[in-house]
Amino acid sequence: MRKFMSMILALFLLLLAACSNSASNGEKTGDAKHPSGTITIWGWDVAAATMKASVEKFQKKYPDVKVKVEDFNSSDLYDKLTVGLAARGSGLPDVVLMEDERIPGYVHQFPQGFLNLSKLGYEKHKDSFNQAKVASVQDKDGNFIAAPWDIGPAGVFYRVDYFKKANVDPNSIKTWDDYIAAGKKIKAATGAKMLPIDIPNYDGVFQMMMQEQGLSYFDKDGKITLQSKEAIRAMDVIKKLHDEDLILNNKGWDGIVTATVNGSVATVPYGVWYAGSIMDQAPKLKGKWDVFYLPSFENGGNRYANVGGSSLLIPATSKNQSAAYAFVDFFTTDKDSQLLGFEKYGLFPSLKETYSAPQFTKNNQYFNNQPIFKRFADIVDQVPKINENEYLSKASALTSNAQAAILLENKSVESALKDAENQLKNEVK
Repeated sequence: MRKFMSMILALFLLLLAACSNSASNGEKTGDAKHPSGTITIWGWDVAAATMKASVEKFQKKYPDVKVKVEDFNSSDLYDKLTVGLAARGSGLPDVVLMEDERIPGYVHQFPQGFLNLSKLGYEKHKDSFNQAKVASVQDKDGNFIAAPWDIGPAGVFYRVDYFKKANVDPNSIKTWDDYIAAGKKIKAATGAKMLPIDIPNYDGVFQMMMQEQGLSYFDKDGKITLQSKEAIRAMDVIKKLHDEDLILNNKGWDGIVTATVNGSVATVPYGVWYAGSIMDQAPKLKGKWDVFYLPSFENGGNRYANVGGSSLLIPATSKNQSAAYAFVDFFTTDKDSQLLGFEKYGLFPSLKETYSAPQFTKNNQYFNNQPIFKRFADIVDQVPKINENEYLSKASALTSNAQAAILLENKSVESALKDAENQLKNEVK
């Protein structure tokens, strides 16, 4: 009997040892050099589709890793992610896609929620991306908490035919004052307003203007900037645009697309990824759109900013961290995978080595037969690095409220921004 019990105990210890080296699905996870097993990735829409399409090449390098990409509505993904992190990892994937603007908030709320990618070796890729993108995926200590994927260098998409009818040369628009003067001429000639803004709910134009000046809602030291000279002059320009009746007060994303399609605006200042939406939603306008850089606040001033972008994170509770990191490392630094997302879905990669590919340098027939993507690629390294922290979404909401008070209730710029800053100070205490 004693011999039988010893055999049972030995068998139990063997099974326990096997389980300790296995993922929750019972498959061996291998090690950092030879990962294996199954990983699950969460994404949405064309981002999820791009990752699915990249799996085949990944598995040529890592044949022992199986990849399952799950496609969610983005809001559902964030809901599930928040619940899972609060439950200490219950039901979470091995890799998750996240918009850059949300990363600081999640890291602040769940400081132990994601792997430090720098400790896994991602630091070696630091020079493969522009400094603004790198800053957006680092924690307060400078560690990579996420791996860079797509970005959105900004520009002004414009209707070529409207500009010609109004006899406005887009190359003459260097400053925001030039932009306003051009808008008045274009509106008189075509009836179209200059740009769409969802006034009560969207402060994206203000954000672009602030980044041009090297700031977000906070400076590099974390001080709120809503009463700075940069914030005041940005909102002053927006007020001038409104006072000249050059802003179309649209409703959300659908309103921007509608204004683009029906010709009620002459320009749309936005991230490069909006090119895909224009081509998809307005195919009959082929050849009638082009792009120029954002105007600056003075001659020779900075004209560059970024709108949007996303990155990949690994939840710290992943049962297969070696395979998860292998995928993240491969996918975000593999040129072919990044070009695949760009060609098929218009996702503008942050991997700088892609910019020399023909897909970026050739002329685009839809956009006035111009090399618009090369124009965007040329400015990636010139986008200023800014401080985006966990209070970004609250700051944006308060600034949107201030914008509405200025434009719709005739409140002074200084007073509205002062109120917004005071409210934000109460939030960050």
